[in-house]
Order: sequence, then structure tokens, then C-alpha cells
Amino acid sequence: MKPTKIILGIAMIVFFSAYQQNDTPVINTTTSDTSSLRKINHNAFKAGEVLEFRLHYGFMNAGTAKIEVKEYDKKINNREVYHIVGTGKTASAFDWVFKVRDSYETYLDVEGVFPWLFVRDINEGGYKKKQKYQFVQNKKIVATQKGETHKAPEGIQDMLSSFFYSRTLDYSKSKVGDVITIWSFVDDEIWPLKIRYMGKERVKLGKTTYHAIKFHPVTQKGRIFDKEEDVTFWISDDENKIPLMIEAKILIGSIKVELTNSEGLSHPLAIVKK
Repeated sequence: MKPTKIILGIAMIVFFSAYQQNDTPVINTTTSDTSSLRKINHNAFKAGEVLEFRLHYGFMNAGTAKIEVKEYDKKINNREVYHIVGTGKTASAFDWVFKVRDSYETYLDVEGVFPWLFVRDINEGGYKKKQKYQFVQNKKIVATQKGETHKAPEGIQDMLSSFFYSRTLDYSKSKVGDVITIWSFVDDEIWPLKIRYMGKERVKLGKTTYHAIKFHPVTQKGRIFDKEEDVTFWISDDENKIPLMIEAKILIGSIKVELTNSEGLSHPLAIVKK
């Protein structure tokens, strides 16, 4: 598993560095027995939520990113679904360095917080790739656009849905060093996304300071990251659990991602009062 996939899958999906909206894909909505599928009682997010980020590479403004939670007008297996879209765009001044046009979408079960469909369409410096994964959750199967099927654990996630599932978890009893594992289907294989809980801190963005929870993704060392601590991300220490900031030290520089705007949140943000 490449470290760049770890960043995309674990570090809150905010390294999406360009925008390319897909047409609405065809989804198999055939009714089948889903009574055994899990239900998660949470209110961490809802339709209408919009998160916007700015990406910096060293001192350069490299681009922006956006994650949107939308209502979906169809049911899948008689279950309500959110259409979640991760988009962004590289800054024009950064395109000459490495132009990227990516789009990530997931169709997320509202009650179970797992995907029914994942769509990925990327163009990174001329490298193009399209993926479409159908998650047959009630049969514990993932079907790819190649016609292949893979057995999968119950509640298997994709790269984007993993972020939303992580927001439903309770970290109040976590201890520094604890590792949280989220099983996901990434690039035609089942893979454990792992994050290490590192306690609570305060994070300042502009003139505002937030109460935050700190994590390190458990990464493959050496190729891009010298050590696990080279990637750190902070989420808001409230019931929203939205990403506030990511810092990554790589072999050829540093990357920083900051939250610039949030709308439609389910709860007030944990802002430090002056």
C-alpha cells in the first residue's frame, strides 16, 4: 500500500487536489433482506454539511478541497442514502508543478454508515484512473468495475466513507498510543486503515483556536515518510469531529491542510473562548 493512499484514506480525504464531477452512476437498488445490517446511533453529520480546505505545499498555496454531504433521492435496498462528494482544485500557480484532476464519491447508508457504491475518477499529472466499487453489504461482497468480486468483512468501507465512519466513533475513553482500525476496500484490495490516538491539543486557524483531538496515521515508513510522526492530523473535539488541520513532512518538502469554512454542521464547533 502506497503512502499516498494512506494520506487519502486516513488523513480526512482533504488531499483531493482537483475537481472533476461525475455523472450520476447507475446503482443497483434491488430490494433484498437488509434486516441484519448494523445501525449506528449517531448525529455527527447530516445532509447539507459542507467542509472546505486549503492545501499548502511549503510556502505555496497549492489548492483547495471540498467535502459535501448531499441528500440522495433514491433508496438502496429500502435504506436511506447520502451522496457524499469529495472535490477540489489545484491553484493555477501550482498546475505547472503537478496538475491534478480528481473526484471521489460515496453513496453512504444513513443508518449503517457504510457505502453501497464508491466512484473514483482521477487524473494526476497525466496518470488517469477510474474505479467503481459496488458494495453488496448484506452479502459481504465488493464487486469491481472489472467484474471481479471480493469477500469482505461486515461494514467494509471505502476511502471516503472511512472518514465519515471515523466521526461516529467514541474517543472519550481512548488512551495515548491506542490504535483504531477501519477495514476498507482500496485499489482492489481489503486493507486496514489505522490511526493512532495521540491525546488532546489546541489548534489555531487564523484568529480562531479550537479544542482538538490529535492523531497519527499508522504509515509505511521510509518511502515518503521517515517516521509515523511525520503525518499528524487534528479533528474538532466536539460531536462533529471534523478535520481541522493536517501536517505532513515528506522527503521533498512539507504539506499542510487547513479548514477554511464549514457549513451545515450538526453541532457547534469546540472553539476556545477568550
